[in-house]
Amino acid sequence: MTTLRTFMREISPGHVFVAPAMIVLSVFFLMPVLGALVMSFTDFDLYALADLKNLRFIWLGNYINLMQTPLFWKAFGNTCYFALVGAPLSIGVSLAMAMLLNVPGVGLKALYRTALFAPYVATLAAAAVIWRYMLDAQYGWLNQFLIVLGLQPIDWLGNPHFSMPAIILFSVWKNFGYNMLILLAALQRIPDDLYEAARVDGAGPWERFIHVTLPGVAPSLWMVALLTVAGYFQLFAEPYVMTQGGPAQSTVSLLYFMYEDGFKWWNLGHASATAFILFAVLMGLSFLRPKSEEVFA
Repeated sequence: MTTLRTFMREISPGHVFVAPAMIVLSVFFLMPVLGALVMSFTDFDLYALADLKNLRFIWLGNYINLMQTPLFWKAFGNTCYFALVGAPLSIGVSLAMAMLLNVPGVGLKALYRTALFAPYVATLAAAAVIWRYMLDAQYGWLNQFLIVLGLQPIDWLGNPHFSMPAIILFSVWKNFGYNMLILLAALQRIPDDLYEAARVDGAGPWERFIHVTLPGVAPSLWMVALLTVAGYFQLFAEPYVMTQGGPAQSTVSLLYFMYEDGFKWWNLGHASATAFILFAVLMGLSFLRPKSEEVFA
């Protein structure tokens, strides 16, 4: 009883206000994550779903098995390819569009800003279905355009060499608007005096971009890069809607591999291990930091 009274006296109003949020966070995030972590050390499958007596702890067995699964490495390689090619492309397009919108004297900026941001708020599955028809080998608009130019049509989603670039192109179109707004806000914080001083010193457009613009947006650029790479590592809906992981497993990502493992073949322990490997990769990325903002100068 004394212990309970002491505990009640130590509770501050701050604890009371935070408690509901912590309870919700614990029930809907921490407990499921902890459950998935425990599951990754078991052989939880369809037989265990029918009868928990069939459940066995195999500890690191799922992780070791994944390291020996060729399709896992194929999915990991596809995901890295998607992130390492798609993220820089997406950031480059975002920065270019932000700089165009930041040019003084350009009219209808609000209209352009809204139009460029619109793909980001469009439903991903619906946009992916539209793009699948646009990229159709026989009736797609893109191939019709190539035929008008006298070029051979390309089976964008049916050729292993073009399927991932097609998905990257779609993802860049879908996501660049969000990063563009962040970088546009960063560009608008750079004082005009710095550009004027650079012009007086004889700096051209490229020198002003390297020595004024990039250092000015460096903190925002780093945050955008981190969020974009982390988001691109979670590739799932695009291949699920557009290619179903094909052709020849060229668009199978880690999340798509995990989805099929867990919800098609019911190897839930195996799929949980995949999820925590991806979690470890993303945690590692989140610890990356530039030594200073001068790294962009």
